[in-house]
Amino acid sequence: MEGLQWVLLFIAVLVGFAAGGVIGYLIRQQRYQQRMGDLQAMKQRLLEEAEKQARETVLAAKDEAHKVREEGEQELESRRNQLRKEEERLQKLREQLDSRLEVIDRRDQRLNKRQSAVDKRWNELQKLETQHREELEKVAELSTDEAREILLEQVAEETRQDMARVIREEELQAQEEAERRARKIITTAVQRLASEQVAELTTKTIEIPSDDLKGRIIGRGGRNIRVFEQMAGVDVIVDDSPEIITISSFDPIRREVAARAMHRLVDDGRIHPARIEQVLAKARKEVTETIREQGERAVYEAEVPGLHPEIIKLLGKLYFRTSYGQNQLAHTIEVAKLSSLLAAELGANEEISRAGGLLHDIGKAVDFEVEGTHATIGAELARRYGVPDNIVNCIEGHHHEVEQTSLEAVIVEAADAISGARPGARRESLEHYIKRIRTLEEIAHTFNGVEETYAIQAGREVRLIVKPGEIDDLAALRLSRDVARKIEETMQYPGQIKVTVIRETRAVEYAK
Repeated sequence: MEGLQWVLLFIAVLVGFAAGGVIGYLIRQQRYQQRMGDLQAMKQRLLEEAEKQARETVLAAKDEAHKVREEGEQELESRRNQLRKEEERLQKLREQLDSRLEVIDRRDQRLNKRQSAVDKRWNELQKLETQHREELEKVAELSTDEAREILLEQVAEETRQDMARVIREEELQAQEEAERRARKIITTAVQRLASEQVAELTTKTIEIPSDDLKGRIIGRGGRNIRVFEQMAGVDVIVDDSPEIITISSFDPIRREVAARAMHRLVDDGRIHPARIEQVLAKARKEVTETIREQGERAVYEAEVPGLHPEIIKLLGKLYFRTSYGQNQLAHTIEVAKLSSLLAAELGANEEISRAGGLLHDIGKAVDFEVEGTHATIGAELARRYGVPDNIVNCIEGHHHEVEQTSLEAVIVEAADAISGARPGARRESLEHYIKRIRTLEEIAHTFNGVEETYAIQAGREVRLIVKPGEIDDLAALRLSRDVARKIEETMQYPGQIKVTVIRETRAVEYAK
């Protein structure tokens, strides 16, 4: 009985579950249909809104098209009106041009008539001019070409004289101004540099107590003097000059070593080959030490630090070198100081100018051993020992071996000229002086038109008296330049030489 109840209860549960599923399905089906109805209504509503918007868009497009068409028609009408007005304006212009053309045609006719009259009058004037020219040629006894040439010559002569006068006035004015400024700068620099005037002879003479000592210097069979000359590299001149022995050599260092050694030998009195060798070795050591000391002194006085030891050694060698009697080391120190002072006055670089002035003649320390000019040799030595290029240009350009590339190079050249040309700085022998004066006058006399030449002021100026019939004022200016240029190319001289051309015209007439 209980088993049947459980079966019935299980069947009842199954029936309940089945009834619940059917009810759930029906509920879901009803909800689905309700949702489908909502979607259908939404679809219908969206379609209606889309159709409404489409109608509104079509209406708006039609309105816009209508507006565009109206604007186009208005613009077209405006263009038509403008074209109409332009045509009317062109028509008026055409009518005006036609009227002007008629006026121009009438003027052309009148001008043609006048041109005919002018041509006729011109032909008559040409005939009259020809007749007058022929009459003038008969009266003057000159052709037209000859008269033109004479007139041109007169005009050219007057123009040349005017040009010469203007050029002379401008040159004098510029020269006066340049000399005034240069005098002021140079005077200031020289006044600030109170250096001594140093002049030495290029030969070494040794005084001996008596002429008897000459025999001991020469030695038996000339042995002592031969050993001395061979070991010292100099020539010893023992002549009839009383109590004097002369030492000669192109090398100033050898000459100095030999002179010191000879002084010791003469003072000591012991003269034989071994003693000569010993004394020469000691003299070389002393001269080498002197060279070092003088080089360091020059660098210190000129205030040019940082130089290579070999450069300092070369500077020291200049202590024993002279030029026209002027000590070269003193000259280089003076040029360095002058260059620094001039650079300060002119606003240039003082350090470069000072170094260039100190080293400008360094090539003279070895120019007797190496081929070439002392400026070229000095520049090569400076490059070898690391001297900067701007200072090398001051060395190489102070005698215009190369082009000067800086103001400092020009300053060094000017300082070199000032140091060499100042009073008492240099001296030369009477023979060289007379030869230089004679050469100066001969150079000036080689030019055409020169009548007389005179070298004055100890060769500092040469005056040329020219023939006034051959040399005019303009040619006189050219002549002075040509003579100065030839002197520069053919002569060597300290300082500068002034060339003055004198042209004097004398008119002479006799009263009878």
